[in-house]
Amino acid sequence: MLAATLWFSLMNVCVKMMPGMPIPVVLLFRAAITLGFSLWQIRQLGLHPWGNNKPVLWLRGIFGTGGLALYFITLQQIPLAGAVTLQYLSPIFTLVFTRLFLGERFKWVQTVFFLLSFVGVYVVGNTDERIVWVWLLTGIGSAVFSGLAYTMIRKASVSEHPVVVVFYFPLIAFPLVGLWSYFDWKTPEGMEWFWLLGTGLATQFAQLAMTKAFMQEKAASVSGLQYLGLIYALVLGWWIFDERFDWTTLGGMALVLFGVVSNVLYRNRK
Repeated sequence: MLAATLWFSLMNVCVKMMPGMPIPVVLLFRAAITLGFSLWQIRQLGLHPWGNNKPVLWLRGIFGTGGLALYFITLQQIPLAGAVTLQYLSPIFTLVFTRLFLGERFKWVQTVFFLLSFVGVYVVGNTDERIVWVWLLTGIGSAVFSGLAYTMIRKASVSEHPVVVVFYFPLIAFPLVGLWSYFDWKTPEGMEWFWLLGTGLATQFAQLAMTKAFMQEKAASVSGLQYLGLIYALVLGWWIFDERFDWTTLGGMALVLFGVVSNVLYRNRK
C-alpha cells in the first residue's frame, strides 16, 4: 500500500508537470494505457469483459471519468497537497451515497467527522491565496464524482470480477475524452511525451500494488496507509514545485485528514 500511494503521488507530479497540456489529452493517454493493460488482464484470466450489471458498470465509468477530469484540472491549478487534500473528501461522499442508494446506515458520530472535514476545507480555502474558490469547488466536485464512482463499485462488487470493474473505467473514458480532445487538442512535444507516459504507467503500477495489498491483507489494516499520500504530496510539492504552506493552512489540511481517517477507522472497527 505504501508503494501504491507513492505511485499515485508520482502520477500527480506527472500531471502537474504539464500545466499547458489540455486535460482531455492527458486523460486520453491515461485511458489508452489503462485500457491496454485491462484488456491484457482480462485475456490472461479468461474473463467475460462485459460483466453482468451493465448499467452500474457504465455509471462507474462515467462517474470515474468525471471525477478524474475534475481532479486533473485541480492538480494543474492549485498546489499539489491542496488538490490531494480535497480528493480525500471522496470517502465522506461515498458514505453519503451508499446511504442514499444502497441503504447502508451510518452513525451520528460519522456526521461529526464529515463536518470536521468540511471545516478543514473552509480553513484551507480562506488561508491560502493560491486556492481560489472556483478551484476549491472543482476539487470538491472531483471528490463528489469519485464518491459516486466508489458507490457504483460497491454495488458492482457483488456480481462482477474486480478486473472487469477496472476495465469499464477506460472503456467509457476513452471514447468520451477522445471526443472532448478533438475540440481541445494539442500535440505533445518533447518531455510532454514522457510525462504522459508516466501518468499512465504510474497509475497502472499504483492500481496493481493496491490490489495486491488488499488481496494479501485485511482492508482495515492497509486502507489507512493510503492517506500518507498527503505527506508525499507535501514533500514532493516542496521539493519539485517549491510549494510552501503556512501553519493555518496545514492545520486545515490536518482537520480534513482527521475527519476522513476517523470515519474510515470507525467504519472498519464496526
